[in-house]
Amino acid sequence: MDLQPSGSAQPPGPPSRRGARRRDRHGRGRRFDLVPPHLPGHRTRRERFDEMVADLAAATAERFPRRLAHLRVHVEEVPAADPSPWEDAPVLLGRALPATRERPATVIVYRRPIETRCADEAAVEAMVRQVLAEQIGSLLGIPPEDIDPEAWDLED
Repeated sequence: MDLQPSGSAQPPGPPSRRGARRRDRHGRGRRFDLVPPHLPGHRTRRERFDEMVADLAAATAERFPRRLAHLRVHVEEVPAADPSPWEDAPVLLGRALPATRERPATVIVYRRPIETRCADEAAVEAMVRQVLAEQIGSLLGIPPEDIDPEAWDLED
């Protein structure tokens, strides 16, 4: 049984070619990328941020390979509107979720709050390093300064 939306009742017969001609007249589509892949504008801010978090998390995981073997690191745009009762920070920069039987330990880094607080890429990298160190430190029960000692030296 075929169902059509109520507003699109067409008479039986051959389909109309008029709509097909208008959409892509010569079958060309977009001919080229607006920004070539070798230029920095090709990647979006989100892609650059995701790549930076992945690189920094991998570097941190190399320091504790056995304890962080199953760690997942996720990037989300903004934190949920309803924080957990034990989270008293008004705006979260990251969150650590301990491991359970169903899922491994997870660190979530929130992109927009971090980028809002930083003036340039170097400041974003420094803050991401600190957030990762704090969240991983809370999972392992280790002070964040022991997780990534250089993260706090970047502020000077």
